Amino acid sequence: MERDSSHLQQRMTIVGDLEAASFVPWIQRHAAKLGLSHTISHTSSMRIELELSGPEDLIDMMEVGCSLGPIDIWVESIERRAIIAEKA
Repeated sequence: MERDSSHLQQRMTIVGDLEAASFVPWIQRHAAKLGLSHTISHTSSMRIELELSGPEDLIDMMEVGCSLGPIDIWVESIERRAIIAEKA
């Protein structure tokens, strides 16, 4: 099975003042609206880590959405790293 080259798996780390309880559900809804597979692996008031899978353009849109986010949070930075799948 060949995978489209524009389909990526990335880990996104969001850093800032993320204390609002509304941000994680917002992230989940936004990823679902974009059709991205997502798993949140860490949440705290200062950092959220999630794994995303989907077309690069949609992951870019997710990053922009998170940087603007809900009004009750402040995103200082977003870092994205490729997730490299191990070959079986």
